[in-house]
Amino acid sequence: MEPILLTTEEAKGARLDAFVAERVEGVSRAAAAKLIERGAVLVDGAPAAKSAKLTGRETVAVTLPEPEPIDAQPQDIPLDVVYEDADVIVVNKPAGLVVHPAPGHPDGTLVNALLHHCAGSLSGVGGALRPGIVHRIDRDTSGLIIAAKNDAAHQALAAQLKDHSLARTYECIVVGALHEDRGTVDAPIARDARERKRMAVTAGGRPAVTHWEVVARYSGYTHLRCHLETGRTHQIRVHMAYLGHPILGDTVYGAKKPVPGLTGQCLHAVALRFRHPRSNAPVELHCPLPDEFTAMLRKLAARQ
Repeated sequence: MEPILLTTEEAKGARLDAFVAERVEGVSRAAAAKLIERGAVLVDGAPAAKSAKLTGRETVAVTLPEPEPIDAQPQDIPLDVVYEDADVIVVNKPAGLVVHPAPGHPDGTLVNALLHHCAGSLSGVGGALRPGIVHRIDRDTSGLIIAAKNDAAHQALAAQLKDHSLARTYECIVVGALHEDRGTVDAPIARDARERKRMAVTAGGRPAVTHWEVVARYSGYTHLRCHLETGRTHQIRVHMAYLGHPILGDTVYGAKKPVPGLTGQCLHAVALRFRHPRSNAPVELHCPLPDEFTAMLRKLAARQ
């Protein structure tokens, strides 16, 4: 594989293994140490110790090994099924559950649970690691996600994603007070050039549009409802941070310290609207806010 090139600007004093783990997606600190020991990490073209301290002026080249094949297997993991028929299944995913197998998460994912629940009856359009998966939700985001049980359903739903007729609505709590009651963020998103685990608003990125409206205001926080026009990776999280109002509990785009009482960021997919891939009839589904979210709202209300 081609090496990943990283600049160490703003990383002065960081250990090499910690720096690689922070900047390279899917690489833990232990995995970073192994890569360094194997000579797969070069600092200005030369090997270095995992404990080497960076000056902030280097270029670090990381060559990842070819990924080992992961064979997704059925696992009996409980699912909160909101809707199911012969063509589609919609699940209320809890925060903390990874959607599909990937390096670092070979099993225990939503895909493993779906393979068990659907007895292997999922579309193959997404490939061996993502059977049935039409769209994704971040690991630490909860809420509605749809999967297809056959290829025809998958292709029909993918077309709806493309023409924006598969509508997704989220609710979130953001830090700070937005001045307007509603608005739109139209700002392109691409992978952050400095930190590969993050996305960023970047000129030349893929078009990304998020519509938002205020549900309630609290001292220092705002409860929002967001409607996705596009579906970029981390889109709502990136756009809210871009506005200067990161999502509460988002340790990637907001404060680094976790919020007591929250498993992840306070972001939940509350509604899903689509045309049924077989009948073309409209389907609209809703799910309640998770307990952590409602508990946080009660706590904020009590501070008023």
